[in-house]
Amino acid sequence: MNWIWLFVLGLITYFIVQRVTGITRTPVWVLWLVAMMPAFLLTAWAIAFGTQRRMPLELVILLFVGCLALYLYLIQKGRIAPTSALDTASQTPSSTPETLSEQPVEQPVSRPINKAEETSLQGCFPWSIYYLQNIEYRPQAVICRGQLRTVPEVAYKTIQENVEGKFGDRFFVVFQEGLNDNKPFFALVPNPQASVEARQNQRLTRPGIALGLAAMTLLTTTLAGLEIAGKQPTLEPSVLVQGLPYALAIMGFFAIRSLGSYWTTRRYHIAATLPYFIPVIPLPLIPLGTVGSFIQIRSPIPHRKALFDVGVIGALAGLAIAIPLLFWGLDHSSVVALPPKPGAGLLSFEALNPKYSVVLAVLGKLALGSELVAQKAINLHPIAVAGWIGLLFSAFNLMPVGQLDGGRMVHAMFGQRTGAAIGQISRLLLLVLSFAQQHLLLWAILLLLLPATDEPALNDVTELNNVRDVIGLLALALVLLIILPAPKVVLAWLSL
Repeated sequence: MNWIWLFVLGLITYFIVQRVTGITRTPVWVLWLVAMMPAFLLTAWAIAFGTQRRMPLELVILLFVGCLALYLYLIQKGRIAPTSALDTASQTPSSTPETLSEQPVEQPVSRPINKAEETSLQGCFPWSIYYLQNIEYRPQAVICRGQLRTVPEVAYKTIQENVEGKFGDRFFVVFQEGLNDNKPFFALVPNPQASVEARQNQRLTRPGIALGLAAMTLLTTTLAGLEIAGKQPTLEPSVLVQGLPYALAIMGFFAIRSLGSYWTTRRYHIAATLPYFIPVIPLPLIPLGTVGSFIQIRSPIPHRKALFDVGVIGALAGLAIAIPLLFWGLDHSSVVALPPKPGAGLLSFEALNPKYSVVLAVLGKLALGSELVAQKAINLHPIAVAGWIGLLFSAFNLMPVGQLDGGRMVHAMFGQRTGAAIGQISRLLLLVLSFAQQHLLLWAILLLLLPATDEPALNDVTELNNVRDVIGLLALALVLLIILPAPKVVLAWLSL
């Protein structure tokens, strides 16, 4: 069992560590090894001493803190300077501009525009819109500082149209808040897709790959559905069909969720790939058959409104499928005795403790009624397993950290710096909570491996409207109801 857990954790950790490769030159395998070191050492301890002697808590804390500190140090040591990030943005189609440094560069490597073009650029800034005070040159970027004289949305639209009129699609126009004086500034970053050849060579939609991965995922999730239903996995059609309920439910959740995000990118004219499923061979301990689906965004996000919608619409669409699936599945599930040991925690499909989540406790009581009482657990129906996995996946992705949906959401709501601070606080609070609720420890570790900040939108100054702020706050509240254990007052009300 330990080796299965280790394999699953290693696979998930690898995908997470890959997400920081854009901000550091430290090799992925080194970061992965450091991130996995606590799991390796805990597994080695368990093999050496068995269950009779557990590793001291002080040593466990020291191990996690030490590896986390080393992980962050390696990222920082190999961190790509903001100027290098701008160079990358001008070379890699899949990149978006990183946060622009405010520290002056004495000897820029290159000058993106010449003197004649600088005069044209100055004409792009009407004094009544944005009073241009000085222009700074960075490697592969031009920083334009001045005084904002109108609302940010009007300023960005006007300057962007003027720059496009003078330079065509040669530059991305980035509008960001300053780090020191909080004055917004403009930056012109070369557009790597400006040439006709680059646009012609960019193939985003590959339906053959998308359909092939979907077919493979249908097979792996069907085999997983057989294991969840207590059947022996086999390719015999008469038996294989019994795994389809779980397969169709879990794939339906991920498909709706990804299509929601994909539709949003199309709505805002953001270049993105088709949704791709990720098939995984089902394991005896965690027979999921997939770890989800994803789309790759290949162009900058235009503004914070689009950033919010890209992060939230897919997540809410997924929740709109996951909650009905979970409720229907709970209505067809059975009640069993609560095991003395927690087992696989949130993934204990054969005996899931309803006290792990406020949402699970309420839905379980509504579906099972008087059958679900104290000291009872739920033996999940395969459809309920799909709904519960969808709920957990949605909650994790709505955590307000980095490039997760929730990270993009709080960035759009509060700005990049405040959003990053919220992410840091959130994952530290979850780590503290995990010492009391050990089933959340894996979540806390995975969140600590993610970068705290995401990439800015082109117009990263214009704020959201009140409707989106309310939706964002409600989404964060829903995350708390999913991941937090039910308090005693709720358990008493539900007779649990």
